[in-house]
Amino acid sequence: MKTPLVKLLTLLLASTVIFTSCSTEDDIMDDDDNSDVIVGTVVDVDPDLFIDGTTVSIVDCTLSDGTATTCYQIVASTPTDHDMGPWCPENISDGEEAGGIWLENGEVYDVDGAFIENLATFYNDDTWMMYDANGDIYVTETEEDCINAANPNVGEAYQNYCVECIPEYISELTRTWLIPTEPVLQASSAAFAGAGGGRPGQGTSGPSIRGIAFNGVEFSASAPVDNILGAYTLAPFDDAGGHINVNQGYHYHAATGISTKVAQDDGHAAMIGYAADGHGIYEQLNEDGSEPDDLDACRGHYDDLRGYHYHVDAAGSNNFINCLYGAYVN
Repeated sequence: MKTPLVKLLTLLLASTVIFTSCSTEDDIMDDDDNSDVIVGTVVDVDPDLFIDGTTVSIVDCTLSDGTATTCYQIVASTPTDHDMGPWCPENISDGEEAGGIWLENGEVYDVDGAFIENLATFYNDDTWMMYDANGDIYVTETEEDCINAANPNVGEAYQNYCVECIPEYISELTRTWLIPTEPVLQASSAAFAGAGGGRPGQGTSGPSIRGIAFNGVEFSASAPVDNILGAYTLAPFDDAGGHINVNQGYHYHAATGISTKVAQDDGHAAMIGYAADGHGIYEQLNEDGSEPDDLDACRGHYDDLRGYHYHVDAAGSNNFINCLYGAYVN
């Protein structure tokens, strides 16, 4: 039989274990940006969530904080859960099914014929004239045109072209990603490489990708919209929020709800992939249409079922998440 002292010590020990293994409201640490992140429970990556068309294996890796661990190596090419394209309509009479979408000031616009016809009004600039007297839209037709028109230093020869790079240009291209099998939370956020736009936690270090969808497609950095529009070109995204760069492959700039997602039983937003640090990425809104009101500067927060995880930005924002609160592969 235990003495009263032993009973007390046992109770105190059990309380300590519970406190240290579960995140509570006291598990909050201020980072350098004066935003709070809950440091506590994390959920391991589930490789079975990646769908057919991706190859997943385990390799040794070292994370940005020096942690020697294992990572999932994910190899993929193009999505198998939805078609890619279309991007550019052919004529100003074409409906929305003939083109993709454009992201502007937080809004998503259908790139149909009428959108192309009204670009001069939309941007209040008469230089825009992306179609001929028959209403036929100027669209890049070759891989060389795709490469030249997608160049940040695009020449005048491609002014007023709709840039369309097609899947045939990347049929031999595969991409390889590494994410930690067990996420490792950090005390402060990490910026993304080459990021801009004034969002919190962005700079010149860190990973370039935001994360990976379950179909193996990259959640990419913000599209360089200013460069695209400055050359009087348009490079639409398809309805899934993706388009093609011959070096980068097919990649997403917006989460539009088309790629594979995993519904949550409790009404929480559906899961759509993993961030570069291994934490889950979920849609912006919960089933009731609300966005969580406790997101930190990186667009992450914590709950008991999912541990620390992120919610993507609105589809029209040309953004997924702002930074990482976990260690990543350099």
